[in-house]
Amino acid sequence: MYILLPFFPKITYSRFKKAVNYFNTENNIWDAEISDFMNAGWEENISAEFIAWRENQTQEALQNILDKEKIRAITINDEEYPKLLREIPDPPFVLFVRGKIPEFSPRSLSVVGTRKHSAYAKIATEQIVSELVRRGFVIVSGLALGIDALAHETALRAKGTTVAYLGSSVAAREIYPVNNQKLAEEIIATGGAVISEYPPGFEPTVYSFPLRNRLIAGSTPGTLIVEAPIGSGSLITAENAREYNRAVMCIPHPITSAFGAGGNLLLQKDAKLVLKAEDILEILNLNLAVKEVVKQTIMNFSPEEEAILKIMSTEPKNIDFIIRESGLPSPQVSTIMVLLEMRGIIKNAGNMNFYKNIA
Repeated sequence: MYILLPFFPKITYSRFKKAVNYFNTENNIWDAEISDFMNAGWEENISAEFIAWRENQTQEALQNILDKEKIRAITINDEEYPKLLREIPDPPFVLFVRGKIPEFSPRSLSVVGTRKHSAYAKIATEQIVSELVRRGFVIVSGLALGIDALAHETALRAKGTTVAYLGSSVAAREIYPVNNQKLAEEIIATGGAVISEYPPGFEPTVYSFPLRNRLIAGSTPGTLIVEAPIGSGSLITAENAREYNRAVMCIPHPITSAFGAGGNLLLQKDAKLVLKAEDILEILNLNLAVKEVVKQTIMNFSPEEEAILKIMSTEPKNIDFIIRESGLPSPQVSTIMVLLEMRGIIKNAGNMNFYKNIA
């Protein structure tokens, strides 16, 4: 029911809700007069525009568009509709979907961050997302350039399931950003989904992406902010999550980092600090899983981390020696050392000297 109403360009959540509450079926909407829409609570000019728009449409033609693009339209009453998303104050009445919507809760997490991210944020995202995927988590994000795309890509590399909410249509040639259209197809092909409240033909706006953020935050029990400067759209997602009583989590950044300043401010307020995947499990009250996998997680390192750990011993070694022996770029080594120290794998003896923690 009502799956075609979103095609009307002037539809809003408020107008959609008023129509659903007033008309018994979608067919009534397609037969109604201006006075009926005004009785439902629509403005007179919008009611007239809808009638004019409707005259040039048929339900069959709009459904054919969906069929051609292999898009399913599901309503808020359908079983497939994400359960947690139904609980937010303004859930979409209709979602347009390509792919398969997985079960989001409780092992699911929204991961977002800035479009121009640091090397530190890249390593942190890859480390935490890959570990969560191995524990059966579904990773949710927004397909944006930067951290969003990286979260999706990491989940795919770890053989996991990921879901992308878009601020554009999900039609193959209308997915935005264009650079991530191939990534969207990979998400679908590996058992995930791309989802939008906007139908085929919708032109993305500056408003559609912030509105999209509420779907990211509303679909899962918690949102992880990997990296966010002041003014980042990721902070909107965090605010949405807080409003919906979902866990807000952040990875800490150096006080000199402009990239992480927004996340650090969230940590100053009430966001939960995350250093490793186990922190997220604890925050989401999955403590039993923590006990079962702690040993496995500690031993799970990336190839670059392995290269550095082969150099390390219980005797302190200077960072310059580690950079030279590992053959890795200096910024990458510095980032890995910070992350290994956060995990308790190594310790800082001072003056940029590090040693293995055998405790």
